[in-house]
Amino acid sequence: MARKIGSRYTAHQILGRGSAGTVWLGEGPEGAVAIKLLREDLAADQELVGRFVQERTALLSLDHPSVVGVRDLVVDGNDLALVMDLVRGTDLRTRLDRERRLAPEAAVAIVADVADGLAAAHAAGIVHRDVKPENVLLDMQGPLGPGGSHPALLTDFGVAKLVDSPRRTRATKVIGTPDYLAPEIIEGLPPRAAVDIYALATVLYELLAGFTPFGGGHPGAVLRRHVTETVVPLPGIPDELWQLLVQCLAKAPASRLRASELAARLREQLPLLAGMPPLDVDEPEPEISEEPEAAFAPSEPAAPRRGAVPLVPGSKPDSNRDTHTSMRVPGPDELAGGARGTARAPRASGAPRPGSARHRAATARRRRLVLATSGVVLAAAVGVGGWLAASGDEEPPSDGNPSVSATP
Repeated sequence: MARKIGSRYTAHQILGRGSAGTVWLGEGPEGAVAIKLLREDLAADQELVGRFVQERTALLSLDHPSVVGVRDLVVDGNDLALVMDLVRGTDLRTRLDRERRLAPEAAVAIVADVADGLAAAHAAGIVHRDVKPENVLLDMQGPLGPGGSHPALLTDFGVAKLVDSPRRTRATKVIGTPDYLAPEIIEGLPPRAAVDIYALATVLYELLAGFTPFGGGHPGAVLRRHVTETVVPLPGIPDELWQLLVQCLAKAPASRLRASELAARLREQLPLLAGMPPLDVDEPEPEISEEPEAAFAPSEPAAPRRGAVPLVPGSKPDSNRDTHTSMRVPGPDELAGGARGTARAPRASGAPRPGSARHRAATARRRRLVLATSGVVLAAAVGVGGWLAASGDEEPPSDGNPSVSATP
């Protein structure tokens, strides 16, 4: 059923739902649009509405081919909405769910597009704060790029900042999607442009490997890995590309590249990646034992797992990734108490992770095989020894000549 959004827009059909609101296919004075209608509890927060209006100028001025443009911000009674360009295609999470991982050339081309969009946003003083596959849209009507990739656009600018208002989150809490959170956010520092570079590098790792470098298990364990662990090389990717990933996943924000530098360096890699198939690696299995979950328990009851909303027709409405998860910031002693060193290492396809259930089962099978083999050898040795002993106990031949036996 159609509903009016302000005086200029009409929402016709729900495209999807997410943690911050509902996205509608709408109509405005200039044609079809996507309308993100924020939750009623957000619209009722007067401080948030004020921040929303303050962000209007910056968001409306952000104009770049790799950014989903914000056309208008509507504040009307209980309605608080962002009116955006309608991208006809799908989101990157949907493609990952379908293909698991992408060929390196296509993955790098997509991330380079997003880096271009981030460069424009950072130049305008805007930090996205929630870069992840759900917030990257693929324009299926655009021209194909390297590796058959569709043009990629970054969406949902400003939503994380609006939701993360001082009254809604205290300094003791952290908001974001755990798999993509930069270490400095986890440690309570204010988010700068470098947090987007860290998140985008995590997205590139996920496009190549099929899983994030520090994900898996309880959100608290994921946060700890971001702060205390380092990634290991993905088998099969060129060293130059891996060094880019390592630099952008650096724990120190100042060590990471700027968005414009990252985009340029990634495009330099494209000729080297032409024709390379997707990597053949397996995701590390879940940890058998993690640190106590209570240390990193959410400060409020966990909401149902919902991802960011795709702003395109036909996309899946929800994702299995937490978004805007509010958790208590870990204390320094808690972070220092975590495991240090290398993150869970990717393995060649089919190989079990050391310490995993599959690895222990394989080790047990080998042990049983060794024991069984040892038993056969021992039994054979006992049999030979018995035969030799029996031979030595025989009576001398009847001719009186002693028998001669050679013992080992």
